[in-house]
Amino acid sequence: MRNIALRLTYAGTAYHGWQVQKDQITVAETLENALSRLCGHRVKVTGCGRTDAGVHAERYCANFKTDCRIPIDRFPLAVNTYLPRDIAVKDAVEESENFNAILSCVKKEYTYRIYNSKIRDPFLADRAYFHPVPLDMELMAQGAKYFVGTHDFAAVRSVGTETKTTVRTVYWYEVERKNGLIELRVCADGFLYNMARAMAGTLIYVSEGKILPHEIPELLKRGDRRRTGPTVPPEGLYLTRIWYEGAAGEMMLR
Repeated sequence: MRNIALRLTYAGTAYHGWQVQKDQITVAETLENALSRLCGHRVKVTGCGRTDAGVHAERYCANFKTDCRIPIDRFPLAVNTYLPRDIAVKDAVEESENFNAILSCVKKEYTYRIYNSKIRDPFLADRAYFHPVPLDMELMAQGAKYFVGTHDFAAVRSVGTETKTTVRTVYWYEVERKNGLIELRVCADGFLYNMARAMAGTLIYVSEGKILPHEIPELLKRGDRRRTGPTVPPEGLYLTRIWYEGAAGEMMLR
């Protein structure tokens, strides 16, 4: 049995997130249907994480097991013939039997994109969060530094997914203006439910003076979700980078 890892990208607007659900169209279900048609048997995929409805992925990893003999270099083109235009498989590698897209993941980077302008841009609808009030990037960058390190992030997560611990390690959090958008890039060894969006909302509160940058460590210690910023809308969030060891790691860097 082959264990195949895929690198894919998708616009999440039309989907109710990654994870298969009973009565909603999801990215995983769409990919499974395409792979099942290609391989000639029912395929179950494991994704590197659960992205919510409307969230996008510039780089995403999923793996599945199959006994079909399609050459690995032909997999992307072959499966893309069965996928809609808002999902594309970019690369594929054969991994070891115990590789698991979520359990083998070393760290991830999410980027939250904000279109900070008085007038909305129709071409960015569902692709960036439109925020017409001017944002202070310097204050946001100051606040972002306090998220870096190993902390209990219960104060910036939504209830909805059970987890053994709410402690995570954030490796960096950068604030930058790029291509007319404000980008908030955060990399961690794992993310809690809505953590990236709640962190972005907290930095918006920092810009607005509702939270001072140096107050963030104390807010994290208290663990009270009501004291931090809002969970900003999903359309601005992108999974932008993922890290693995071995063949999958090399694939994700290509």
